[in-house]
Amino acid sequence: MRWLISGAVLVVILAGALLAFGIYISPKDPLSRSDVVVAVSGGDTYARTMEAVRLYQNDWVSHMIFSGSALDPDSESNAATMRDIAINAGVSPEAITIEEESDNTRQNADRTAALIRALEYESMILVTSPYHQRRTYIEFKNQLAPDVTIINHPAPDDRWSRRTWWRSPFGWYVTASEAPKVLYSLSQS
Repeated sequence: MRWLISGAVLVVILAGALLAFGIYISPKDPLSRSDVVVAVSGGDTYARTMEAVRLYQNDWVSHMIFSGSALDPDSESNAATMRDIAINAGVSPEAITIEEESDNTRQNADRTAALIRALEYESMILVTSPYHQRRTYIEFKNQLAPDVTIINHPAPDDRWSRRTWWRSPFGWYVTASEAPKVLYSLSQS
């Protein structure tokens, strides 16, 4: 009986830890009107783009920045592809700035921060996949805080949920790969 109770307590603690970690790596802040939405490529780039478009079309922002190079150097950059998707969804080309050189999250933050400072923005909504949100936030905060307010707003993702990520192999894979990256980013803060 004692082992059964101990096992049940262990299961509850493990389930709570898994849930807490999913919530930690995917922060979501209340929305407020901001100067710009920044969407970085990777993961489900289309979902990230469309969430940025939705925020723009619902008047949360008046400008968009898409960030990301191409995986294949002979192809159009991810940022340019995101811009094209947004324009096809009805966003004015004048409302879009792209950053096409970054190959990773740290470069997304570094190169996009330069644009944000040049455009004198004071607030931004940061869009990426939920499992990538915390690390992206850390990298952008390292570049922009305290001068720019950053609002976390992960794009919807059908394959990963902050509360149920541990129910699928994909959830385990991306969460396990993201955990050391988050720790590394925190160590660089």
